[in-house]
Amino acid sequence: QVQLVESGGGLVQAGGSVRLSCAASGRTFNSYAMGWFRQAPGNEREFVAGISGRAGSTYYADSVKGRFTISRDNAKNTVNLQMNSLKPEDTAVYYCAARSGGFVYSEEYKYDYWGQGTQVTVSS
Repeated sequence: QVQLVESGGGLVQAGGSVRLSCAASGRTFNSYAMGWFRQAPGNEREFVAGISGRAGSTYYADSVKGRFTISRDNAKNTVNLQMNSLKPEDTAVYYCAARSGGFVYSEEYKYDYWGQGTQVTVSS
């Protein structure tokens, strides 16, 4: 069982930056692939970024490439999402997710554990 707790959301102006963090419980954190998803009002939840287990390979949605950076610290059981050059369309609830097996997928049903979400609002 893995518990995930996100932090770091808030209100930011367009062009600004926000750093999200996700703290995970459990002893085998480095065996899990971690992902960030987001859901805007009226939209389905979508994949934003992911990072594989031990190798730390990263993957991004086209909409955030070059602006967002995902990273993980296996010693601290944390995964972060640095979001720069934010746009109003980045406004959403952001969720941290974990899947066993170590490989990143963009489909949310492949993830086993989810955090409660943190709101990010980008004003124009």
